[in-house]
Amino acid sequence: MSDVIRDEFVDRIQAIGNAKSNESVELNAKVTETVRTIHFRDGQFVKKGQSLVELTRAEESANLAEARSSLDNAKREYDRAIKLEKDAFVSEAQVDKLRSDLEMAQARVGALQARIGDRLIRAPFDGIMGLRSISPGDVVTPQTVVATVDDISVIKLDFSVPEAYIGVLKDGMTVYARTNAYPDRRFEGEVTSIDSRVDPVTRSITVRAEITNQDFALRPGMLLTVDLVRDRSMSLMVPESALVPAGDKQYVLVVEDGKAVRREVTIGRRVPGKVEIVDGVKEGETVIIEGTVRVRPGGAVKIVERREMKKTESAEATADTAKADESTPTPTPAPADGSDG
Repeated sequence: MSDVIRDEFVDRIQAIGNAKSNESVELNAKVTETVRTIHFRDGQFVKKGQSLVELTRAEESANLAEARSSLDNAKREYDRAIKLEKDAFVSEAQVDKLRSDLEMAQARVGALQARIGDRLIRAPFDGIMGLRSISPGDVVTPQTVVATVDDISVIKLDFSVPEAYIGVLKDGMTVYARTNAYPDRRFEGEVTSIDSRVDPVTRSITVRAEITNQDFALRPGMLLTVDLVRDRSMSLMVPESALVPAGDKQYVLVVEDGKAVRREVTIGRRVPGKVEIVDGVKEGETVIIEGTVRVRPGGAVKIVERREMKKTESAEATADTAKADESTPTPTPAPADGSDG
């Protein structure tokens, strides 16, 4: 036996999604040079701007020291000329030339600083380092992948939905996702964007959701099953096993005054193990869920055990509600004489 209950019904769209990094980059050297020092470990969390790889820069450092010395001399000459110009000991043309020399010296220092900067590879954002494939002493070129960085604090989950659902898709819709890597966990996120085009081959549209991933449990490339919550409503529900089909109609056996009464019902949506009843029963009524083929309408029944249908605890639970335990005793049909036996 089971009571008719009013429970939350979650209308979902199911799909398969691929996890992607919030941000992902392959870092390359800007110049061809020898690796001097590596400042990160495989899988290490790094901060934006943190030094990752340092390339050899001895020649550039020497040239920079020379350029800075020339800049200091140019600045002294220019400052001296400015003072002498006031007393008319230096012409305006000479001052202009010294100013030009100073600016050129400043530009050369800046250029050499930039060249040294090209030999220091930094993290462009907070993230997790991938497995390194270089070692100190290796010669790298602009085509060499020096390191990979992934920001996985947020996971982007892309999945395809049939074009028939385009009318109900919108940003902010709740998404629940699961992966075989964590069978006991459910990850929650929300839709952040919907593609502008429908795939003409699959007749589907790509939807992107974002899932907070502060513990880094999810990784780029993982496959997840997705439940996109379309709607929530409170509905009358009975176990699916309570239905007694007859032709194109559906019936349930309701227990009234100790007897089984066959009643036609209008069913709505289904979830594993449960079905929505639109019309035909009331909340709190008792229906027979096992042994229905052996129970005669109008016959007396003896309630051996009443089973309470577990209410949905969350949207995800509607998909995971187990079917009734087959070991539970079935209602015992009364003898033909109508006695309680």
